[in-house]
Amino acid sequence: MSIAEFHRPTTEAKLDTETIDVITAIEAEVVTPETVDHARIIWSRPDTRLWAANYGGYYGGTVDLQGTHYFVSDTFGQYVGDYRTIEEAKAALVERLARVLPTISRPAS
Repeated sequence: MSIAEFHRPTTEAKLDTETIDVITAIEAEVVTPETVDHARIIWSRPDTRLWAANYGGYYGGTVDLQGTHYFVSDTFGQYVGDYRTIEEAKAALVERLARVLPTISRPAS
């Protein structure tokens, strides 16, 4: 019997100091507490142990209850963390979305 081995290719990106400075300057101009008006999150329950976030009209990610822990994945399917309460899990996803999707703004009321 043989066991298949899976190897993920590793990708390394190298940025020079000037590029990092430019990116930092852009982020500092665009993403400030004064200019960001975060979108409202609407939660739905597609299954009994699953919560899905709608972030400003877009898929925001999920909170999935596995055993006694709540596992959180963001809008890109990236693992955010696991938490002991649904409140902690939802708050972690809200924080992640505010960081990775800061330009989505709340609809005007």
